[in-house]
Amino acid sequence: MSTTLTQSDLPGLPLRHRGKVRDVFDLPRERIPAEHLQAAGHDGEFLLMVATDRLSAFDVVLPDPIPGKGEMLCQISNFWFGKTAHLMPNHLTGIPVAAVLPEGVDPALYEKRAVVTRKLKPVPVEAIARGYLIGSGWKDYQRTGKVSGIPLPAGLRQAEQLPEPIFTPSTKAAVGDHDENIDFDAMVRLVGADLAERVRDATLRIYKFAAAYAAERGILLADTKFEFGTDADGRLYIMDEMLTPDSSRYWPADEYQVGISPPSYDKQIVRDYLGTLDWDKTPPGPTLPAEVIERTRARYAEALQRLAGISID
Repeated sequence: MSTTLTQSDLPGLPLRHRGKVRDVFDLPRERIPAEHLQAAGHDGEFLLMVATDRLSAFDVVLPDPIPGKGEMLCQISNFWFGKTAHLMPNHLTGIPVAAVLPEGVDPALYEKRAVVTRKLKPVPVEAIARGYLIGSGWKDYQRTGKVSGIPLPAGLRQAEQLPEPIFTPSTKAAVGDHDENIDFDAMVRLVGADLAERVRDATLRIYKFAAAYAAERGILLADTKFEFGTDADGRLYIMDEMLTPDSSRYWPADEYQVGISPPSYDKQIVRDYLGTLDWDKTPPGPTLPAEVIERTRARYAEALQRLAGISID
């Protein structure tokens, strides 16, 4: 059975960051058993990343968790990290979570939702690949005929597949703020040409691979968002989460049609419900009916099963 965790409680581990979904802790080397430290082969510092069951919508963390969501997100990420390791190194160390938890903490609560990772220097840009015209990209195109400064053919319709996948970076916003789409030149000014090109190339390479894999399983990968970081030597890694329904727009291929926004394997059920309320999209968020929570949970579970072949129940 899956567990439910709204907020991590790990006495003795310094909390580094509490995001909308993830809690990130510094993991001192002395807390890692020598045999695992040796096997990890990493000379730098470590983090413990925990995917909670918190749910955010419109950049507001809602009061109700989705039971088991963090476990599902973590397992989808780990599946894709393994599947794409030949394309790009990732932040995973392979150190078992149970080996580093503080005494008295139940490993069953964390084993499927947490990972021990390398501590990297984050690239301060969201790396977004789009294969279809939807979301903020569709709004951008309607207004300007471009997406993130990239000119597109005239006459494209909502949810239409693009001639080629495109890279559309955005700034990373603090919790509660909105990310802002930028063009590639702006990214070069932020991080330098070499790093910008490496991130763009890796993003499109991984997107094309993942889209082809998902298509074989009857799922279209419309777009996705990656996070990258560098180590002390400047080597680039993919990190955080990867190709989850929270960071990607997945559509069932058999329900896809151009001209409408197709149903997706994510929290769209929650967004649709919130759209029926008189809520100004500022904190505090409204509570969710049990039926909306269960349908959302089932959608995540279906994505995990279809993509990774992992059943949670």
